[in-house]
Amino acid sequence: MSKGIYVATIEPNSGKSVVVLGLMRMLLGKTAKVGYFRPIIDDPKSDETDIHINTVLSHFEIDINYKNAYAFTRNEVLELYNNGKSGDVIDKIITKYKYLEERFDYILVEGTDFSSENSTLELDLNMLISKNLSLPVIIVSQGVNKSVKEIIDNVQLAHDTFKQEVDVLSIIANKVNPQDAEPLKELLQSRIPENTDVTVIPRIPSLASPTVKEIVKLLDGTVIFGKDHLNNLIENYSVGAMQLRNYLTHLKDNSLVITPGDRADIILGALQANISKNYPKISGIVLTGGLIPEDPILKLIEGLSSVVPIISVKDGTYYSTNRIGKTKSKIYAENTEKITSAISTFEKYASTEVLADKLITFESEIFTPRMFQYNLLQRALKDKKHIVLPEGYDERVLRATAKLIAAQVVDITLIGDKDKIKERIEKLDIPLNVEDVNIVSPTTSPYYDDYVNTFYELRKHKNVNLEMARDAMADVSYFGTMMIYKGHADGMVSGAVHTTQHTLRPALQFIKTKPGVNIVSSIFFMCLEDRVSVFGDCAINPNPDAAQLAEIAISSAETAKSFGIEPKVAMLSYSSGASGKGAEVDKVREATEIVKTKASELKIEGPIQYDAAVDERIGKAKMPESEVAGNASVLIFPDLNTGNNTYKAVQRETGALAIGPVLQGLNKPVNDLSRGCTAEDIYSTVIITAIQAQEE
Repeated sequence: MSKGIYVATIEPNSGKSVVVLGLMRMLLGKTAKVGYFRPIIDDPKSDETDIHINTVLSHFEIDINYKNAYAFTRNEVLELYNNGKSGDVIDKIITKYKYLEERFDYILVEGTDFSSENSTLELDLNMLISKNLSLPVIIVSQGVNKSVKEIIDNVQLAHDTFKQEVDVLSIIANKVNPQDAEPLKELLQSRIPENTDVTVIPRIPSLASPTVKEIVKLLDGTVIFGKDHLNNLIENYSVGAMQLRNYLTHLKDNSLVITPGDRADIILGALQANISKNYPKISGIVLTGGLIPEDPILKLIEGLSSVVPIISVKDGTYYSTNRIGKTKSKIYAENTEKITSAISTFEKYASTEVLADKLITFESEIFTPRMFQYNLLQRALKDKKHIVLPEGYDERVLRATAKLIAAQVVDITLIGDKDKIKERIEKLDIPLNVEDVNIVSPTTSPYYDDYVNTFYELRKHKNVNLEMARDAMADVSYFGTMMIYKGHADGMVSGAVHTTQHTLRPALQFIKTKPGVNIVSSIFFMCLEDRVSVFGDCAINPNPDAAQLAEIAISSAETAKSFGIEPKVAMLSYSSGASGKGAEVDKVREATEIVKTKASELKIEGPIQYDAAVDERIGKAKMPESEVAGNASVLIFPDLNTGNNTYKAVQRETGALAIGPVLQGLNKPVNDLSRGCTAEDIYSTVIITAIQAQEE
């Protein structure tokens, strides 16, 4: 079940604050603890805080520190993007969201305001964030000065755009002309898929109107009178430049009077009209040009029993009027009347029970690579393990070590000469202090003789003598593996420089396989755009027979499950179902039957072709009754040639991150690297090795 909802828009001034406030009230009626999060906020002026955050946190008394309620300001995001660090944006947003997710039962996430010119970037960011948080979306659009056709086209575009990446639970058309509301809703319901809720909210004058407080802030005004009435709504405005007898005829309900500060006649006439039964109420008075009435006039106003807000601004009448005309209403924490009105409006027009049921029961199938990597990091941090890296001179290993030490996720031992490693670090300008990492040279280690004797005792039945044992323990792979065997480290990662055989041979000689496991195999975590799949075996076994292939499938399913991926196993072949003939497809068919016998609880399909395994449309066409077809998460290849080439093809053609190979079946974790690996690959593999050590 999803623990959150993402409220997004594709345009400015959509009125999504009304939706957020209504949703928060609704969720608090269904769930005990509801949190609130804004990934990106507008850049504040001086020491100001975000209006949205303040309003939600204070009104609903949500116990969240202000700085934990958002991740970035808009300019911070742009700076990171311009410096090629877009991935850092998503990583931090995931981290801050997950912190709140641990503290609350449900999180309401509010997207950006579209208040800048970078609308394309904002749209992409909102989709990317909701996707990486695995959250369904509610899209809010607005209908101010739009025809019904324009609104429908905008809503359809928004739905179809987001639907490519995430699940859209609801579409809300806000600020619609009241006479268009019912026909618009019927037309939208005919255009939008039935599983998406449709809500239409008409334009409510009290919500669309700014307050005097907003005008004070907009014009940097000074309040002279009426501080207690700054939440007065402004539904109209007019300039008092003509004689009073003519101006009074232009007053309308809840008007803001704009006049130069030396027009005492307009000021006093407007105040008198406000208390007269024969004229409309006014919201306030703006005195322009930096002019303030003379003392006798001020004294007269001060003596009135009821005074609307009177503010003074430095700018002239024309400029001030233009700015007031462009003002968009906002909801402040102090304006409880407006908040109450927003909530009641939402509850009146939205199907709250239907929507609440969708929100609480929704389950997302999206699992992005960055979410997967975040989960890995959090798991590794829960129980810190010690990993040995035998290839201590390699630049990629050193850079990965620096990142691992900075994250404080594991303890690291590098094998090599300390002075030489220090020299490499300084030469390559790597941010790593040698005092923060354990560095061991095999032959000078105080454990060297003990390791030699242990290896001799373990292998003397294979005609290994002490001299041979000394030579073996001088080798970095043997020494690192012995550290694990003796309990001086929890796991090992190697292969950036050495071959797979060089890395695995010592592990097979004395770490050995788990009870009941006859074959060591490997998998890759293939981090695709919207999911993480397990590919096996792509690195170890050239041509497994049916029994071995079945064991690889079972081990791969167990690995997938231990890393939070529901195993749906596809036994791949060049044929799907019972139609194919030949030795290779028969091997896959036999292996599938063995798995069904040994692990009957597993969801498995085989033989099945790759496209039928991963493409839902093709899978349902070829094997409509299958639970796996089109949704496979664990893909087992019939041989190493097929597996190795396929994972590399997928990696190169899609840009997928391939983490691995991750070895399965050993008593203690030893993992091999590709010699073409990057520092990021090593970083990820070390974290996975640490998690495997936790399992052990």
